[in-house]
Amino acid sequence: MNLTEYFAKIGYKEPNHKADLKTLTELHEHHIRSIPFENLSIHCREKITLDLENIYNKLVRNKRGGWCYENNQLFSWVLKEIGYDVTYLGAKEPGLQPNCFESHLFIKVLIDGKPYIADVGYGIFWQIWQPLELISGKDQPQLPGVFRLDEDKGVWNLQKTGRRSDVPNESFGGSSLLANSLFKKVYSFTLVPRQIKDFTETSTFLQTSPESLFTNKSICSLQAATGFRALIGWTYCEVTYNYQEGVDLIDVSTVPDEEVEKVLEEKFGVVLENKLVSVNNKIHH
Repeated sequence: MNLTEYFAKIGYKEPNHKADLKTLTELHEHHIRSIPFENLSIHCREKITLDLENIYNKLVRNKRGGWCYENNQLFSWVLKEIGYDVTYLGAKEPGLQPNCFESHLFIKVLIDGKPYIADVGYGIFWQIWQPLELISGKDQPQLPGVFRLDEDKGVWNLQKTGRRSDVPNESFGGSSLLANSLFKKVYSFTLVPRQIKDFTETSTFLQTSPESLFTNKSICSLQAATGFRALIGWTYCEVTYNYQEGVDLIDVSTVPDEEVEKVLEEKFGVVLENKLVSVNNKIHH
């Protein structure tokens, strides 16, 4: 881990980094705006590994992003280097994958004895922008919407309440990609610490199973100052949060196949070595 190289990658120019909430928040925001959430390796016939050195080279040096195992593992390494007390947690995602296993990896950070949730590896609408206090029943408003953690008998739920969406391109009005439900249970988890090896099987399943969201859709998303942009298959969208009071603006268009790689480079800073085969299948569970 070369912190200077990582800070340059995410555009973080605060050399006096202390292991406090302010630094954690700034790093979190810089990371999600600089390193995309993407699963394109699956659609370029590349294996996604859990090896930290490979992840570092891919995300910091090679103009790529990654999914939760990559983004959150890299971020955790950064935090440990700075001196934070960090634990991995695993979450189940309702409706996303077969719900019997923890498919999502994220981070618990302890600052002065107070626990926070950090997660730089979720993408699109459900990406938290700042760390959340690990406290039950408290609304925690951020620009994307109001996040809230609720605990019941040791099981925690992360929920988000969003806004109505305005989609000027009427041909996309009913698109499932637009996730325009106002309320969503994002994931559920316990506070049992996890290790990377706990996700080996899941990582393989998500890359190979025909049931997996990630084999059925090629996804790249990057948070921006006022919203986010995403490319799912050939569907490109730019979301502006709260562009009018209580309304998110969603600009959607279709990218011709021959322009996909150009859009990835210009809008996401992603450059692929191998040929991408875009995909966007409907999923039935």
